[in-house]
Amino acid sequence: MTQAADTYARYPTLSSGQYAFFFDVDGTLAAIQSRPEAVFIPEQVIAQLQQLSALSQGALALVSGRPIEQLDALAAPWHGPAAGVHGAERRDAEGNVQRISLPVEVEQNLRKELQDAMACWPGTQLEVKGMAFALHYRQAMQHEQDVLRLAEQSVKRFPGLALQPGKCVVEIKPAGIDKGAAISDFMQQTPFAGRTPVFIGDDLTDEKGFLAVNERQGVSVKVGEGSSQAHYRLNDVDDVYGWLERTLLLLEQDNVGKEFRL
Repeated sequence: MTQAADTYARYPTLSSGQYAFFFDVDGTLAAIQSRPEAVFIPEQVIAQLQQLSALSQGALALVSGRPIEQLDALAAPWHGPAAGVHGAERRDAEGNVQRISLPVEVEQNLRKELQDAMACWPGTQLEVKGMAFALHYRQAMQHEQDVLRLAEQSVKRFPGLALQPGKCVVEIKPAGIDKGAAISDFMQQTPFAGRTPVFIGDDLTDEKGFLAVNERQGVSVKVGEGSSQAHYRLNDVDDVYGWLERTLLLLEQDNVGKEFRL
């Protein structure tokens, strides 16, 4: 039995029932790269997401720390529900977009302070998301503590902000915003309402999403190693691709069976 097959044996079969699918992107649908702008979703995987969305009547959303604009570019031509910047911006199935913004003065002052500080640490990268900031140190692990200390000090100086640790990154975002809240909001709207949620993610940023799904007796899946609130686990991005392919096959077979019984 291959490693992937063993993973599937421990994974629930989604061959019947009504599901709502939620996917993280970096480290889940796309392999982690040295720089955020180098990340991509393979064309075949995008096509499979489109198929899965159609089979679930549009109940599929990307839930990511990236802005929706970047998600659209990564997943094109797929264009559907999405939660960007951990839920600080959200687009529903009808295309309506809601955004939470930082006060202009806070955004400008914080941006300058972060840029000035991180310019002193070669290899670090500041990603400005409008309503949030991502401080990357994947290529400068020697500055990890410097970056974390900077982020902590920034949050203390600007009320209403919170830290979100991740893999070789720490984000500064509006307090009360997380992937769990985003998934909960989706689950109250068409076409997600009344379905069983399935969420797959790989990072600390996904843990509140797992909790939200668990509260609804859904299927929470952690990609990779490390402790997690998720109930199930896939080994890596390639394992996600294999699961996606197998799930599509099972759901398609289930649909054919329903048509035959009719």
